[in-house]
Amino acid sequence: MRSTARRWWWVAVLGMATLAGALAVLSLQTPWRLALALIGIGMLVLSWALWGDRRVEAEEPSVPLVLGVAIATGVATAGFASLAILQALAYPVAWVFSRRLRDAVLANLAIGLAVGAGFTVSIGTEPGDLLQIAFTQALSLGFSLAMGVWISRMTALGEERGRLLAELQGAQEQIAALNREAGAAAERERLARELHDTIAQDLTGLVMLAQRARREAAAPDATLAMIEEGARAALGETRALVAAGAALDADGLGFDGALHRLAERFERETGVTVSLTITDGVALSRDAEVVVLRCAQEALSNARKHARARRIALEVGAVPPGSSDRVRLTVRDDGIGFDPGTASTGFGLSGMTERLALVGGTLRVDSAPGAGTSIVAELPASIPSPAAAPTAEPTAGPTAGPTAGPTR
Repeated sequence: MRSTARRWWWVAVLGMATLAGALAVLSLQTPWRLALALIGIGMLVLSWALWGDRRVEAEEPSVPLVLGVAIATGVATAGFASLAILQALAYPVAWVFSRRLRDAVLANLAIGLAVGAGFTVSIGTEPGDLLQIAFTQALSLGFSLAMGVWISRMTALGEERGRLLAELQGAQEQIAALNREAGAAAERERLARELHDTIAQDLTGLVMLAQRARREAAAPDATLAMIEEGARAALGETRALVAAGAALDADGLGFDGALHRLAERFERETGVTVSLTITDGVALSRDAEVVVLRCAQEALSNARKHARARRIALEVGAVPPGSSDRVRLTVRDDGIGFDPGTASTGFGLSGMTERLALVGGTLRVDSAPGAGTSIVAELPASIPSPAAAPTAEPTAGPTAGPTAGPTR
């Protein structure tokens, strides 16, 4: 089935041939002039059938077609001058089926010369006739060149615009793919932080309790009770991670209650005295509460593993005092301390730093060998939900990350 473009080209060719044939017949020309005109018209249709029709869809250039149309138009004009109207078809053919702009201009010149030569046969070669022919062809050629160049420029701009649009769409697809990959990577990092700050710390506590029970001749009920409590805490953290939207504390203790339970469990399991001070009037958003509690868990976990401390102090308050914009968590221990400049950095400190950075917070670690360790975390008191990296809900597990010791 022929395409729409091919059909319309055939309509143009046959329509122009029919009009030219009717003009030639009705002009009552001499037999040889009529024959010459009809031969030119026939050559035009034959040239299109042989070299033009099949190249429309592929938009392939065709030198034989352009030359055939130029010669056909010149022959038809030689038979009858009015058949120069075939230029209305010949010039568009030259523009459409030429490879480059230069080729199209040369094809236009060839058509103009062929028609001019035809005029010399049908009109004459007197000086006045030649001047008229030159003027007529100059106008026709000039108009064709002007329109052809303008249309070519518009076509080139359209093609360039299409290319740029295609590149833009490709870039948008690449950006979308990168965003999806970045989102997946961010989610993996978030889950890694949550697992480290919750379940991993609870399991670490269970391991240490189990080691303690094994060292004892017979594990007392208190130790077994703590193991059970730690296991339940790990289970609760797992459920909270899955839920990803549960309340801050599944038991309804709230932020203050979760911190108190965290301190009590740590003190009961380790024997280290833990003091907790929460300044009244500190109003935190839910996500800020989660970050503060995670940082407290991380700091206590690190103190448990490395500090060898006897006392730990947790303080939560506004910065500056009385303000409602930012909150500060301070965790101090009287342990062995370490040199922050030489200590290796484990996942705990880096994870805490990343967690705080995601919500516009900062982390400062002050320590020295034999002088204990102080960890200070500051963050906005109100964190929009999309900005808060953590979504799992703390259940005040006993441990969560670095506070002191040579490996953080």
